[in-house]
Amino acid sequence: MPGEVPLEIIRTVPPAAIVEVADALLERIDDLGLALAHRFQLELESYRNAAQVPFDSIRISCTRNLTLMIRHFTSTIPVDPEPPKETGRLRAQQGVPLAETLHAFRIGFEFLWSELVSEARRHPGVTDAMLVAVAAEVWALSGEYAVAVATAYREMSSELLFQREHERSVLVEALFTGVIADPATLGETTRILGLPATGRYLVAAADVPATGREALPGIESALRVLGVTSAWRLLPDQQIGVLAVPAEQENAVLRAVRKHHSRVGISPPYESLPETPQALHFARLALAGLRGHASGVARFDDNPLAMLIAAAPVEAARMVRVELGAILALPYEERHRLLETLQSWYAARGSAAETGRRLFLHANTVRYRLRRIEELTGRTLTDPASATALGSALQAYALLPETPTGG
Repeated sequence: MPGEVPLEIIRTVPPAAIVEVADALLERIDDLGLALAHRFQLELESYRNAAQVPFDSIRISCTRNLTLMIRHFTSTIPVDPEPPKETGRLRAQQGVPLAETLHAFRIGFEFLWSELVSEARRHPGVTDAMLVAVAAEVWALSGEYAVAVATAYREMSSELLFQREHERSVLVEALFTGVIADPATLGETTRILGLPATGRYLVAAADVPATGREALPGIESALRVLGVTSAWRLLPDQQIGVLAVPAEQENAVLRAVRKHHSRVGISPPYESLPETPQALHFARLALAGLRGHASGVARFDDNPLAMLIAAAPVEAARMVRVELGAILALPYEERHRLLETLQSWYAARGSAAETGRRLFLHANTVRYRLRRIEELTGRTLTDPASATALGSALQAYALLPETPTGG
């Protein structure tokens, strides 16, 4: 079997006197198992928690493993590694730390050795030389058991981790698709995901650098340090997450996200987890507004116009053609020059002088280009309605992935 850890100790025929000692111990194996179980409860914190490790589970495990260990001294048959491995798997399932599980086995072997010595004193045929040989086998067996227990524990821990991650992934997907609606299921979901049942939530959507690679590696742990719980799912093209973010922590969360230098869209805050699918839609619209940028974090509420453009790309493309078609039909150099001037003019809040300073042009040159734009578009930049229409078309042109241009 994969991961099998055979207990291969070179065996010799045990002396008859040692077999007698072992048989005597086996006759009271139930009492020994019970005594060892009580010792575990006395010395090991996890074993005192009956809800975590039921006492019967401890007693049965002690009895089985003591039986296996004692029989080791009655024959040359190889030791069956399954009981200690079963204990390792069971303790992993019960959440007992590996260090405490291994400590339990050390206590068990000390207990076994003590009982062997005590019983040996009742058998005159047992010599000191025999006990020295038995001691060597006990501690060799202890080492082999530790390897078997640790290997089985780690294998089970890996399996449990995979199961938990799969379960979390399914539940996060259910949140984002709106499958979870009834309060009971929602409550169980928030418990498993570690999210508060009520609060202030945000959804984040980030473009992944490649299929199967996270855009924000380690983000859940980084947010946890800030006291922010979150649950994430990796899709082929995006990494999406729902975050429980108090208002006072939002800026810290944004700083943590920006450290990854990815494109990330953030939804508006919301207070009811069933609204998560709509929040994901808003986060994706915010992300779409970052097209053309190498990285950045866009919040939906920061630029509502950009969000509307991303939400209706066909209609936005038509607006670009209607408002800027005459400019886009120009040769590249002239088209670029006019669009750059118009963009800078908006950024300069309509100041020709400031636009000229930004573009290293004379203000009169800026004004000439603006008049040329007005002639081509039929719009007047001093008219608020016309300026709004051109500004909206210009922003849509910058955001849309493909827009028709001239030569």
